[in-house]
Amino acid sequence: MIPLKDIDRIPSRFPAITSLIIAANMLMFLLEMIRGNAFVERWSLIPSEIASGKDLITAVTAMFLHGGLMHIAGNMVFFWAFGPAIEDMMGWAGYAAFYLLGGLAAFGAQVALNPGSQTPVLGASGAIAAVMGAFLITFPRDRIRTIVFLGFFVTTLFVPAILLVGIWFLLQLISEAGTLAESAANGGVAYAAHIGGFIFGLAFARFFEAGRTGRHI
Repeated sequence: MIPLKDIDRIPSRFPAITSLIIAANMLMFLLEMIRGNAFVERWSLIPSEIASGKDLITAVTAMFLHGGLMHIAGNMVFFWAFGPAIEDMMGWAGYAAFYLLGGLAAFGAQVALNPGSQTPVLGASGAIAAVMGAFLITFPRDRIRTIVFLGFFVTTLFVPAILLVGIWFLLQLISEAGTLAESAANGGVAYAAHIGGFIFGLAFARFFEAGRTGRHI
């Protein structure tokens, strides 16, 4: 399933922070393509380094790096589907702080799970998971226009957020359980970061509310 847009809510103002974060991710991806693997390795998060108190800045820089075109495209589509409503609800400053803290919480969960890992961790997924957690706790009944793949058949459905986000989170739990069963970190997807970011969003979204909820259609 690919979420596209909340069809039940129109933000009361332009999602400036969401747009800036997307632009920052795209700029960093362009730098990745220009500067190559050395740039990615330098600014990605290495759990063992963070656990030993080194290269702490990578806990921020890694949020804006991606492992490929499909990685960044998928993340930004999810972010645009859920981000504007949460930005409108929190206000620009609160939303920016929430996004960064959610990303830090996500990476913190990944490091805590496997502090000795030397596998680079990167991507906006953890911070976006925090936004999704905030959306679930704030607008659970909103319907999301979603592309659904049913074998070779593709259609668009209006899926309630509680169902769409709930299925997504369940898949993260199943995937992380599989990773733990293998007693090794998954080299492709940091599921623990997704789970950590999502739980942060659920737990702290209300603390960042600014009294706006957009216009319900």
